[in-house]
Amino acid sequence: MKRLWTPAWIARHVAMVVLVVGFLGLGWWQVSRAAAGNAISWGYAIEWPVFAGFVVFLWWREVRHTLRGPRVPAAEPSAAAGSRPADAPARPVVRRPVRVARVPAAAVDGEDTDLTAYNQYLKWLTDNPGAKPGDYPG
Repeated sequence: MKRLWTPAWIARHVAMVVLVVGFLGLGWWQVSRAAAGNAISWGYAIEWPVFAGFVVFLWWREVRHTLRGPRVPAAEPSAAAGSRPADAPARPVVRRPVRVARVPAAAVDGEDTDLTAYNQYLKWLTDNPGAKPGDYPG
């Protein structure tokens, strides 16, 4: 329960209470307007409590998610034991960045050096589909 009393969670609790009280108050206000003869207010009188319920739903879902905590991966089966069980989740594939030698951008036949460098960068991205733009050696 200590996880629900951090400053961020206290702000969430306060926001939830303020929103729910505000939405229910607006719903009551719409009921009083509808009773005074404003027919369209009946729709709003229903809408505001629905918004309050949605806020409570999101808050409760986040509380459950936080209390559940991070999932701890199961122990890896040994290679001698065979392949992993059918119910075990597949491990994500993490690829190492591709590193290539830097090719200097030289002007050919009066071309713009910036344009040549940009074209080499695009070619490198095409040649290395698993790499991220931040892996570019240039």
